[in-house]
Amino acid sequence: MKFPPPLSPPTCFTHLTHLSRLTRLPALPRLPGPRLSSALLGATALELFVLTGRLIVYPFGLTPERDGTGPAEAGPPATTGTPTTTATTALPVTAAATPPVVLLHGFIDNRSAFLVLRRALTRHGRRLASLNYSPLTRDVRTAAELLGRHVEEICARTGHDRVDIVGHSLGGLIARYYVQRLGGDRRVRTLVTLGTPHGGTAVAPGAGVHPIVRQMRGGSSVIEELRGPAPGCRTRFVSFWSELDQVMVPVETACVDHPDLDAVNVRVTGIGHLALPLHPTVAAAVREALEAPEAGEDDATAAGATSAA
Repeated sequence: MKFPPPLSPPTCFTHLTHLSRLTRLPALPRLPGPRLSSALLGATALELFVLTGRLIVYPFGLTPERDGTGPAEAGPPATTGTPTTTATTALPVTAAATPPVVLLHGFIDNRSAFLVLRRALTRHGRRLASLNYSPLTRDVRTAAELLGRHVEEICARTGHDRVDIVGHSLGGLIARYYVQRLGGDRRVRTLVTLGTPHGGTAVAPGAGVHPIVRQMRGGSSVIEELRGPAPGCRTRFVSFWSELDQVMVPVETACVDHPDLDAVNVRVTGIGHLALPLHPTVAAAVREALEAPEAGEDDATAAGATSAA
């Protein structure tokens, strides 16, 4: 897959490529000057602000939310590595209803990471299910298997044959492994990833300590498995990556680059890794990506490159 060409430093906007019916998006705040160092400084300050906010709300994400159709489905995250259902928004299921959306957080995080995105999606009538997995989970493959069981439960409960998934960082990698290696493409219509190390990252804090973090590095067995053939994969991928993401090294590792996958790589400028699931502009773009029709649904509006200034 050919990546979008770099943008000139004075320009700040979300760049979208080959996504049919994705409407024009509002620009991210314009940087005060053309120098990348100024942009990096601003993004770093925003990351620190986001980190502070995430630490404050983190405890609230440990407790399960209640399904409006019944009692809470699971307790707090287990220490065995087993993902647990934490939220489902009750909405009527109809034949024309859009699929439920599963939100999958990143490493050492929980469902509180998606506060802004949840609001954006529920405002437009999407049924959501947040999934917490334990920080003691040691293997992407095991987490992907448990994600598969969770998806089957959601499909059985809602009557839908398929779901959409939005994964941040490691959550996106777990979801991709489920889709690409465990047959999850029959259940997942669209997989949106935010700052996910699809190609493996050279910067992974604690890489020598935690096994699942080592699997996020380039050359790991998991990354090499995902480079393998995936003929006939039915899931479409939309990957958001930021040129100022200091966790993804190189930054293009957050792009999906695979000849067998239907993938769109969306470039976001001006923000870093932690801000991706919380920035309102990114949330709006994720919502529109999930609302875009599948191939063949609207050939009349299928287009080539789309961008917003």
